[in-house]
Amino acid sequence: MKKTDKLYQALQRKSQDIVNALSLVSTTKSLIQNLRDEGWQSLFVKVVSFCENNNIQVPEMSQSYKDIIRSLSEKDNVTVEHHYRVDVFFAAIDSQLQELNSRFNESVTELLRLSVALNPKDPFNKADICSLGKKFYPLDFTEQENIQLKSELQHYELDFPNDPQLKNVQTIAELCRGLQETGRVKVYTMLDRLIRLVLTLPVSTVTSERAFSAMKIMKTRLRCSIGDDYLKSCLILYIEREIAYSFTSDEITDAFAVNKRRRVQLLPH
Repeated sequence: MKKTDKLYQALQRKSQDIVNALSLVSTTKSLIQNLRDEGWQSLFVKVVSFCENNNIQVPEMSQSYKDIIRSLSEKDNVTVEHHYRVDVFFAAIDSQLQELNSRFNESVTELLRLSVALNPKDPFNKADICSLGKKFYPLDFTEQENIQLKSELQHYELDFPNDPQLKNVQTIAELCRGLQETGRVKVYTMLDRLIRLVLTLPVSTVTSERAFSAMKIMKTRLRCSIGDDYLKSCLILYIEREIAYSFTSDEITDAFAVNKRRRVQLLPH
């Protein structure tokens, strides 16, 4: 198998894994929200049953909740039920939802949803494909090129089902390779560019992922006071350590010596 074929397959698997993960995140958000809206009563019944089976006293839910941490001047009459339902149950769920929303925001979800529109197995959606290029790749497509992409999609919609070499493709990677092998890349220039941008999306996030992973290693509990400039330098050396290993000690010493005049002269060995 050619290296390009392996690369296409690896990119396709990575893209599909991301789409599947985002789909799972979306359903998880819905389930957690349903738990928040409708899960309190069933949870309360289970807790009461557990307490009764283990001889644990259940507090009266309608009584006022006494909290020694609360200010004595606080006038709100909070019941025991309100405390456990709002201050504990709702607070824990809202914290989880906030964490999911901060890590997987709507912009990322929409990007991957629109990217799926390029999949040849899914129903053709010209509007989603045009929105993908216009909204998420404004620096890669000018206004005129967006118009050209829309025109290409009109031809592609009629041409794709009738082409014997393209109608059987199953993935975005196979579609990209098929356009190249059939020479259709010259006809669908903007579409080919958009497909390549989507396929390289997982690769483009590798650098940022490596940076966050390296930050956990470099800035530990014992290095909590490390400065931003020094941390940045350490991260660069750690992330690009293959390049750093190519420098010799003499080259580093010479660069350090000529950086500015120093009281102690660094002489070569």
